[in-house]
Amino acid sequence: MGMCLYVKGAFHTRREEAMIPLHDHGLLYGDGIFEGIRSYRGRIFRLDEHIDRLYRSAQGIQLDMPGTRAEMKALVVDTCRRTGDENLYIRLVVTRGTGDMGIDPRKCRSGPGVYIIAGGIQLYPPEKYDKGLRVVTVSTRRNRVDALPAQIKSLNYLNNILGKIEANQRAADEGIMLNGEGYVTEGTADNVFIVRRGELLTPSEHYGLLVGITRGVVLQLAADLGIPARECGLIVHDLVTADEMFLTGTGAELVPVVEYDGRPVGDGRPGPVFRRLLHAFRERCLGEGEPYLEVVARTSLAP
Repeated sequence: MGMCLYVKGAFHTRREEAMIPLHDHGLLYGDGIFEGIRSYRGRIFRLDEHIDRLYRSAQGIQLDMPGTRAEMKALVVDTCRRTGDENLYIRLVVTRGTGDMGIDPRKCRSGPGVYIIAGGIQLYPPEKYDKGLRVVTVSTRRNRVDALPAQIKSLNYLNNILGKIEANQRAADEGIMLNGEGYVTEGTADNVFIVRRGELLTPSEHYGLLVGITRGVVLQLAADLGIPARECGLIVHDLVTADEMFLTGTGAELVPVVEYDGRPVGDGRPGPVFRRLLHAFRERCLGEGEPYLEVVARTSLAP
C-alpha cells in the first residue's frame, strides 16, 4: 500500500522525510485535534462529516483553523490521490503550532500545524471480524464532560490509553469505559452497541462519549432496515445480559463482541442483527464518498 504524508505545505512518501518541530504544542501538550477517515474504492467515506467535526473540535479549543472547510477537504483529497491506492486510512491532524516550552497558546505565533497521513491501519486481526472480540469493563473512568468534553476530538488521548493498557493487562481485545456515575460511555477507541429483544441500543451523547461518524451510519442503516434503535443510558448489567454486542469506529468499522467480562454474549457468536448491519455497512461504504483518484489539482494550506 502506498503512503502520502502532508506536513505543513509539503508532501512526502517516506516517514523519515516528514519532520515535526519539537516545539509543536501538539507534541508537547497534546494541544490539537484530529480526525480518522476511511476511503473505499477511491472514494473518501463521509468526508464532509469528518471535516465538520474537525472544525467543531477547533471551536471547542479556540483553535483558529488555517483556511476554509473547502480548502481542508481539497487538501485531504489531494493527499489521498497521491498514494494511488483505492483503500486508505487517513489521519488528519491540526495542532496549535510551534510555541515555546510553556503552555501559553498565545506563544504559538507561527500558526496551526496541519499534518495528514494517508496509508493503512489494522486495529484488530481479520479473524476477529468473524469470531468476535473478548471485551472487559476497565476501572479507568472516562473524562468528565465538564473537564474535557468528549465531543472535542483532541490529541490528548491519555485517558483512553490508560483504559487500553488495562484491557491489555487483562488479555482482552478492548475495554469498555464508564463515566463517573457508572454509565457506559464507549470503548477506548470505539462506540458501543447492544441488541436486546431485537432492539438496537447505544449510549446517548450526554453520558460522555464521542459521537462517532460510523455510529451515526449504523443508526441510519438500522432505520433503513426497519431495526428498532434508540440512544439511551446503559449500565454494565445491560451489556452483560445483551443478546448481541458490537463496536463501531472509523478504524474498527463494525466488529462483533462475543465475550464480555468473562461471560458469553448471547450464544457466544456474532448475532443476526450485527450481520445484517455489517452487510449493509459494507454496501454503503462501497457506494458513496468523495472521489479522489480522478482529482488532479494540487492544493496546499502552507502557512
